[in-house]
Amino acid sequence: MGMDRKIKKKKWPPKKIAMVASVVIFIGLVVYVFIFKMGKSTLNVKKERITISTVTKGPFREFIPIMGNVLPIKTFYLDAVEGGRIEDIYVEAGSMLKKGDKILRLTNTDLILTIMWREAELFQQSNNLRNTRLQLEQYRLSLSMELARIENNLQQQRRKYERYKELVKDSLISKHEFELVKDQYEYLIRSKELAIESQKNELEFRQSQVDALEAGLKRMQDNLEIVKRKQDDLTIKAPISGHLTALNAEIGQSKSPGERLGHIDVLEGFRVRAAIDEHYLARIEIDRTGEFDWAGGSYELIIKKIYPEVREGRFEVDMEFKSKVPEGITRGLTLHIRLELGDVSEAVLLARGGFYQTTGGNWVYVVDGDEKLATKRKISIGMQNPQFFTVLQGLEPGEKVITSSYESFGNMERLILK
Repeated sequence: MGMDRKIKKKKWPPKKIAMVASVVIFIGLVVYVFIFKMGKSTLNVKKERITISTVTKGPFREFIPIMGNVLPIKTFYLDAVEGGRIEDIYVEAGSMLKKGDKILRLTNTDLILTIMWREAELFQQSNNLRNTRLQLEQYRLSLSMELARIENNLQQQRRKYERYKELVKDSLISKHEFELVKDQYEYLIRSKELAIESQKNELEFRQSQVDALEAGLKRMQDNLEIVKRKQDDLTIKAPISGHLTALNAEIGQSKSPGERLGHIDVLEGFRVRAAIDEHYLARIEIDRTGEFDWAGGSYELIIKKIYPEVREGRFEVDMEFKSKVPEGITRGLTLHIRLELGDVSEAVLLARGGFYQTTGGNWVYVVDGDEKLATKRKISIGMQNPQFFTVLQGLEPGEKVITSSYESFGNMERLILK
């Protein structure tokens, strides 16, 4: 009988070894990746080199940045009221002018001929009026003489009629003779009445002719005065004292009526003309204020006029300085203005800072309570003003955020604060 051989049982079958090995490798890989990732996505940052701001909830007023150009408080434009050729130029651009100073003179041959023609027409009308008046006076004189003759004949016939009336009573004349005298007397009375009526109508007619000629003459005189004023308008004068900033004129140039010749600036003060995106047209109102920084100080402007016409997607407003004009402000300067929009409203607020240039407001580093770790988080920003952004989502009041520049942080997921 042979002896049975004892078979040793393997403690680690190959299958089990393979399973354990794979688990170990997996765990090692996870740990390696985690350590590698953490090492690569974590950066040590000194706290004294960053700014940490607390998210708050409070009142917010929206501002928009706009550009404004400084202009004189008033500008008077010089236009050619009448067209013509430039004959003389008395001053140069850049001159200081007093009201009434001559600037340039135009000549207009057509206007000169028109004045000559109207003067000749006026002279002819004046002669017609004088002749008609003379004829009227002569007619009045002849009417007076005619009426005197009729009155004289009537007087003689009246006396004859009175005598015959007495004689017929005493039968010293025949009744037939008396009636002849009576008829003649009554005829002369009617003739006088008819002559007076006829003369009155004729005089009224002739007087109406004179009146019409006088009215026509007055119109001609007025028209001539208008034309002569047009001739005066050929000499362009300063409408107000100020600075002749621009003059578009050369001797011999022809200018059309209404053509711009230049402008005079009144240097008593300044205004600011600003262009604003048409998107804000409905929200811009008179008396809205804006701020700008100048020479280390902050100054306020107030909207006084709105030009609603939109050109190239923008409309314009005129703003005036709310208090005194800052020292050193001159025409042509460009101001960077923060213009207020709307009323105050409650909002979640995050302080402005250099982070925005890197993230565009799409994410921030949120700091934990102990201020030892800052973690990247997506957020959504709404409106802004010079101090704050409004936070639409991603942050709650009381949370802390790094608001200084992120330029040296790369794209790290976490920052270790030391």
